[in-house]
Amino acid sequence: MVLGAADVVRRRGLRQMRAVALSLLVLAALVYVLTLHHGGAWAYVNNAAEAAMVGALADWFAVTALFRRPLGLPIPHTAIVPTRKDSLAESLEQFVTENFLSEAVVAEKMRTAEVGRRAGEWLAAGNHAERIVEEGARTIGAALPKLGDDDVTAFLRGSLLPRFAKEPLSPIAGHFLQSVVDDGAHHALFDLLIVEAYDWLSENRDTVAEVVGRRAPRWSPRWVDSIVIDRIHREALTWLAGVRDDPQHAARKAVDRLLSQLAEDLQHDPEMMERFETFKRRMLSHPDMGTSLTAVWDAVRTALIDAIADPNGPLRARAAQTIKDLGKRLQTDDELRARVDARASEAVGYVIRTYGSEIVSVISDTIERWDGREAAERIELHVGRDLQFIRINGTVVGALVGLTIHAVSQLL
Repeated sequence: MVLGAADVVRRRGLRQMRAVALSLLVLAALVYVLTLHHGGAWAYVNNAAEAAMVGALADWFAVTALFRRPLGLPIPHTAIVPTRKDSLAESLEQFVTENFLSEAVVAEKMRTAEVGRRAGEWLAAGNHAERIVEEGARTIGAALPKLGDDDVTAFLRGSLLPRFAKEPLSPIAGHFLQSVVDDGAHHALFDLLIVEAYDWLSENRDTVAEVVGRRAPRWSPRWVDSIVIDRIHREALTWLAGVRDDPQHAARKAVDRLLSQLAEDLQHDPEMMERFETFKRRMLSHPDMGTSLTAVWDAVRTALIDAIADPNGPLRARAAQTIKDLGKRLQTDDELRARVDARASEAVGYVIRTYGSEIVSVISDTIERWDGREAAERIELHVGRDLQFIRINGTVVGALVGLTIHAVSQLL
């Protein structure tokens, strides 16, 4: 059996206590021999020493019989651990399950552990947040390059896209669009489109003239076409400027109404929902969809790898600050802390409920792999030192009992 550093210390302590117990037995034997056939007070000492030897030998037998056969003799009901290690392992497993790894016991411990508060203190203290970000960046940085394009494409085409094609997404898209409209989140994008359209139109009068000119009648004089083109260009710029500068412009309200109606139809109009699902299936089944999404993923992955590789970059700094802010909130926000404690208790309860038997089975599985002798040696290393006190107490108590019995006999 290979011993670790802790086992070496335990073995040393076991040998020391064995030596103490054996020394008491030897002392009792010497006193017994030296006071044999002596009268008076020595007779009391002799009887005490005799009883001490009996107690010491009896308890030595009892302790030894747990782990091996005393003196190698095949005495029944000895070497209990080597011969019954499997049943002892099952009993130990059952004991731990019922008294330590039960859901009620663990849930009670989790309620008093204040997981949320302790986690908040740890996250907010020192450079713990930076350490978490550093380890996370190292892990992500090592994992991302290993996700090859072929693997991503296979996953998209084999699992993700077919699942999206089967799953009805119209209600989700409608609900999302309705939230965007309600929050006015689309206004910034609309403003950007209007500004860009105005700037492009103001700089590309010739392009407008070319497009409109091709649709002018052949009999129309060129100077008339020029006047019409200028008027169209000017009116378009005026309209775009009005939309750009007036937050209450009719065009803006029309776009809001259009998007709101589209969100409503995507959630409740069967015809619109079916059109959306048909369009979705056609897009997702396109042969180039997987390749296109892989290209997008590759660009995102490259940008992410570059961002997390910079120890002083904004991504790491923002992540560390977010973790610190979370730690502070866990210390000050009672509601958040209560939710974290509840979720932690539920998670541990689920683990115990689902995997508790497998966790505790490590005890019996490990002991069953040991042979009888190894099991006895390992267990004795952990409890043998304390068991030597049984031998010591047996020697002392035996001496006191022998002395008492002799004194009572003399009085009688």
